[in-house]
Amino acid sequence: MDAVATIHPGMLDSVFGVIDLGAVVLDHQRRVVLWNHWMSRHSGHEAGMVVGRDFFAVFPELRGKRLDNAVLQALRDNFPAVLSQTLHKAPIPLFANHAARTSGVRIQQAVAVTPLAVTGAARHCLIQVSDVSAAVHRERLLRDQALELRSQTFSDGLTGIANRRHFDLAMEKEQRRAKRSAIALTMLMIDIDFFKAYNDHYGHQQGDDTLIRVAGALAAMLQRPQDLIARYGGEEFVVILPDMDSASGARVAESLRQRIAQLAIPHAGAPGGHGSQRITVSIGVATQAPHQPVEVAALIGAADRALYTAKRHGRNQVVIENP
Repeated sequence: MDAVATIHPGMLDSVFGVIDLGAVVLDHQRRVVLWNHWMSRHSGHEAGMVVGRDFFAVFPELRGKRLDNAVLQALRDNFPAVLSQTLHKAPIPLFANHAARTSGVRIQQAVAVTPLAVTGAARHCLIQVSDVSAAVHRERLLRDQALELRSQTFSDGLTGIANRRHFDLAMEKEQRRAKRSAIALTMLMIDIDFFKAYNDHYGHQQGDDTLIRVAGALAAMLQRPQDLIARYGGEEFVVILPDMDSASGARVAESLRQRIAQLAIPHAGAPGGHGSQRITVSIGVATQAPHQPVEVAALIGAADRALYTAKRHGRNQVVIENP
């Protein structure tokens, strides 16, 4: 006759003592009948202090909360439950160490409640608590890295404003919206006058510093959240002004031109006939009229032609050319 293997009760105690998660068994009256070493270490309550007590007398702040209801459903209805990690990040006052307990920083927890059938006794339930702090921290790092990567993907590395890729996507979206809603869409093409001469005279490091100052000044002038400024390339910038007609766009452009002139950044390398030895910008304005949608390329082309007209006629001015 084959021997039947049995597990000594002391072995069960040893297993529950070494597993790396919290294990609590409650009887049908919610009294603690098992409390493993993990729970003692992280709660500050030794097993001898809690066995035989109502679990919710040990942790009174949990009365009426989700864990209280989960225990009730397990004991009464034989219904298992897992607490949502999103809604219940650290429901039980458990701490990694004494310093964390002092500062009140709890372990991030995954909590499961499972009904237990006990031979010759009323139903019990098992509460399992896992420390997911490390996983939560990794997820946070990955999320932060994803946000940083997204920022790098859509932001200009030098000036911090939107880059060409961001502009291309935003322009397509705003053009579709303008067409769908029959509203105007204005764009500005902006170029720093004689910037090559500036770099030749002051060096590329100071040229970069000036690009940053100009970009910051332009961005600060745009007050509406839907407006977008992007670095188009080199010393060129573009501005998208949704739901704005040509006259209003020209006024915005003139405000931007004046703001850059007010920076009073010296430009000793500018040609003598320029009329100013300071940094200035030329701006081209183009508008898609309501009910007259055009292709994005046509709108960009019109703004680009207006910009070069401004440059041919002496720079430091605003010119309008609609598609």
